Amino acid sequence: MTQRWTDLAYLHWRYDPAVIQKLLPDGLEVDTFNGSAWVGLIPFSMRDVGLPKLPAIPYFGDFPEVNVRTYVRRNGIPGVWFFSLDVNRLAPALVARTTYLLPYCWGKASNELTGDTLKTSVKRRWPDVASTTIEVQVGDAINEPDELANFLTARWGLYSRGLGKSLMYAPVDHEPWLLHTATLISLQDTLIVAAGIPAPQGEPHVMFSPGVSVRIGMPHRSK
Repeated sequence: MTQRWTDLAYLHWRYDPAVIQKLLPDGLEVDTFNGSAWVGLIPFSMRDVGLPKLPAIPYFGDFPEVNVRTYVRRNGIPGVWFFSLDVNRLAPALVARTTYLLPYCWGKASNELTGDTLKTSVKRRWPDVASTTIEVQVGDAINEPDELANFLTARWGLYSRGLGKSLMYAPVDHEPWLLHTATLISLQDTLIVAAGIPAPQGEPHVMFSPGVSVRIGMPHRSK
């Protein structure tokens, strides 16, 4: 699939790796930076979803999304593990659940950048109930991202559950992220705890990106 991810905020908290490892399926190892696992709350706008060399799919092609995720490895190959992905389109949520076997959720959602302020909200209706409201102020461009910024953003694949106890992997390709500093203005969230993760503690690490163009390969059984 091809798509664009725009107006994206990265909110990340440190966690004890043992806490996150317990939430992962067999075969995945939590990836760490400076001894910590990291859980992200990531709002953005999905644009122009479609197939290579074809026009974007109407209705399916543009919608806000907020995902809760962490970072993992399998046989040395790094990737993203999603605990939940909230959108306001029921049909794409169902398609993603059946094709990529990702835990998409449906409800009301919005993600709007006005000036230098990004405001996001989710009111999940299915398959359970949860919500978030996020307000982030965008700062200056980061000319040379540090190692932590690269760890949290430079992920070139995603893992998901397969049939039975198998795991699936899909490669992800895009240009390098253009990152900005950002400040969290306000947050009220239950998406993280709804995923079975303990409530985050302390101030998050926050960044913003105007976005990238993305190609996601077909999922295949992970070796």
